[in-house]
Amino acid sequence: MPPSVALAAATLWWRELVRFYRYRSRVVGALGTPLVFWLLLGAGIGKSFRVDPPGGGTSYLTYFFPGTALLVVLFTSIFCMMSVIEDRREGFLQSVLVAPVGPAGLVLGKVAGGATLAALQGLVFVLLAPLTGIPLRLTSLLLVAGWLFLISVGLTALGFAVAWRLDSTQGFHAVVNLFLIPMWLLSGALFPAAGASEWIRWLMRVNPLTYAMGGLRQLLYWPQPAAGVEGPSLAVSLAVTVSFALLTLLAAFRLASQPTTT
Repeated sequence: MPPSVALAAATLWWRELVRFYRYRSRVVGALGTPLVFWLLLGAGIGKSFRVDPPGGGTSYLTYFFPGTALLVVLFTSIFCMMSVIEDRREGFLQSVLVAPVGPAGLVLGKVAGGATLAALQGLVFVLLAPLTGIPLRLTSLLLVAGWLFLISVGLTALGFAVAWRLDSTQGFHAVVNLFLIPMWLLSGALFPAAGASEWIRWLMRVNPLTYAMGGLRQLLYWPQPAAGVEGPSLAVSLAVTVSFALLTLLAAFRLASQPTTT
């Protein structure tokens, strides 16, 4: 990577971090909303939902915990990539594109900044795992941190690709809610695939977030099995999640490289 592109990407990465934490409402929305979902759904469903692995059952609060961590990452990625639309409106985006670094530095800086923020927010929530009975170890925490960053890269790059062609934050939210939230709902975050209808199980199998969710659940319990919940193997989860991140990154690079009239 040319030094000029690396410098531009690092500068934009730092700008994303500073800008996000200046807007406290975004921080509260990205972390607080999933936390409220977790508490209300967990307490509301309570004992009506139970996973029964050998050796004891799992409460819904415990089962839903990894899914909430994934939701934190998803929300933060969404909030971060709204800056693409805001930067275009303010003229900052155009000034970066005409600079010698081109779109490569822009995409790398934006995605790296958003992914760092999303992974950090998710990791803060993961620290609550012992409250649910999940034994958080140093090894599993490090593995989860890396996994969250990998998921964040894919989701942030996807958010960048979606935001690139839009000119309003309202439209961005509408498009994101149309397919990203259903992807999360069908990832195994709310319910296991075993009890779902056949067509729902099929949708879950082709959903890349199912594998992100499966890997996260397994790494939280590492090296023990993940609370008896069946899911894709860690190797398959890793392959699909890496592929998803690479494909969304390539899409972001391709879109940013195309001429735009906005």
